[in-house]
Amino acid sequence: MASETACHPLGKRPCRMQAFRIWDVNQKTFYLRNNQLVAGYLQGPSTKLEEKLNVVPIESHAMFLGIHGGKLCLACVKSGDETRLQLEAVNITDLSKNKEQDKRFTFIRSDSGPTTSFESAACPGWFLCTALEADRPVSLTNTPEEAMLVTKFYFQMER
Repeated sequence: MASETACHPLGKRPCRMQAFRIWDVNQKTFYLRNNQLVAGYLQGPSTKLEEKLNVVPIESHAMFLGIHGGKLCLACVKSGDETRLQLEAVNITDLSKNKEQDKRFTFIRSDSGPTTSFESAACPGWFLCTALEADRPVSLTNTPEEAMLVTKFYFQMER
């Protein structure tokens, strides 16, 4: 399901947007509810609501993350003392690793055994996370060891 895109993140070759399944270590998958990305347990007919993560790699472990075919991108946004995750209506293939304003869309992937964590490049120390409770917003945390949050995900390329 990877599609060729027109971006040249390394200046050498076209990159590929790839679709991945993502779920946290408690088996919660991502889905959209009221234009907000949430994590919960989808069963039966509701499994079709699962959002795939669209990924454009930009360096060995750095990547842009999006949903809805790369039309909505995950961004780390700082305003005052608050750091939050938001979805922005930006085409993932229009982003560039060389533009400072696109850094908020960049996440650093770290693998630890079978799980993966995602740290914001724009806000170092802030990680993608889900709450322990189901159907809560996907967000960011700067305390990844906190027991009430999950920062480890299973991340599997779609076939």
